[in-house]
Amino acid sequence: MRTNTKLRLGSAAVLAVAAAGPALAQDPSFCGGASSNGQWIGGAESASDVTGAPAYMEQMALVLQNNEYVSLFSVSAPTEVRMEAQGRGSGDPAIDLRDEAGTVLLSDDDSGGDGASRAETTLQPGRYCLSLRSYDGSPMTGFVRVGRTEHEALTPGQDTATQPEEPAPAGMDAVESTDPMVSGGSCDLSTVANFLGDGQPLDVLLSSGPVTVAVPAAEVPFWGFELSAPTSLSITAENTQADPSIALYDAQGAYLAENDDWDGLNSRIDQAVPLQPGSYCIAVNALSDPSQPITVSVSAYDAQAAQVGMYERGEASPPLDGSYPVTALGTLATRLRQDVQTTDATTWFSFDVPEGGLVLIEAVTNGQGDPSLVLFDDFGRQVAFNDDNGESYDSLVTARVMPGTYLVGVRQLGEGTQALTRMLFERYVPAR
Repeated sequence: MRTNTKLRLGSAAVLAVAAAGPALAQDPSFCGGASSNGQWIGGAESASDVTGAPAYMEQMALVLQNNEYVSLFSVSAPTEVRMEAQGRGSGDPAIDLRDEAGTVLLSDDDSGGDGASRAETTLQPGRYCLSLRSYDGSPMTGFVRVGRTEHEALTPGQDTATQPEEPAPAGMDAVESTDPMVSGGSCDLSTVANFLGDGQPLDVLLSSGPVTVAVPAAEVPFWGFELSAPTSLSITAENTQADPSIALYDAQGAYLAENDDWDGLNSRIDQAVPLQPGSYCIAVNALSDPSQPITVSVSAYDAQAAQVGMYERGEASPPLDGSYPVTALGTLATRLRQDVQTTDATTWFSFDVPEGGLVLIEAVTNGQGDPSLVLFDDFGRQVAFNDDNGESYDSLVTARVMPGTYLVGVRQLGEGTQALTRMLFERYVPAR
């Protein structure tokens, strides 16, 4: 397609634009840098403390394509907090909560019902970043609401808007279950017949390694476990043929977290905030084939391993201090070709842009693979993403850039896949 803008082959760069205003956060290290584009949900940091807020706080959010909107808030004492996001029209929001260090504490997609996002958890004193993105990467307008659990909710809750309530059998009280993953009853101590670690406290067993079981969800939909001390956990459910999803509840059946398709079709919950001593229930569901065994594992939460996992999935860019493999391509002059054997773990490259202009990057496998590309600036902000350019499985990103260093990640979609991938880098500058 031709345009009236004349470009001269020579340079590349991407311009990341964020709305700025008086509520814009000023500390670039807050939430691992995510706060630099964030807005205090109360209008200012002093007015965004959920612990003492008289009512919920809400923002209208504009999410650009393959970008995110970041709401900032704080708590001054341990507080039960509800976080919600609701899209306008057909918008499908997803949320991630990060602490001051940038660690993802929880993620949610559809727990609010009707495609909305919702999560409730106890937060310790500190500042937090709630990132809102569109599930499919498309532009979206929506609302973000943060408040204590006694405040009015924005969303109806998991599937309550679409699932009709069935009357309880005579002589029995109705059991409320707002999670669409739970089938055949609520996930609490009354429904758990199988306990991980044979009922021994997992915080004791995890010192020797993960606790793992492999059983079809049709046979064991609920797994219980015990904790004798505050413990941060990671829970995974794996078998792509089953397409597992998992949800976590306390002993009374109160919802804590859920996940589906964390990496490919496998699922994972990272509980970075320690769970308190007591009993818990994991609901396991197979969205594809319930007869397939699902490997459920509980391990001690490893913040560093979780961060590395984000680098491998291309969800965050690695640092440029040599602690993670990044191939430096140097200054992108005009055109560069690079061949790489890509896998399902992201391979990272960095390149330097000496002046503003346009960058074009392609990943081509000639039908032998399904590559995806993601581009970040050196501050860690995602600039562009693409998978399946046009009618092919190859990928292409183009972005306006300013002088600086950029990182591009390339990976193959599909667990265990690999393919020889040819990458093309081109840089253009405006004609003078």
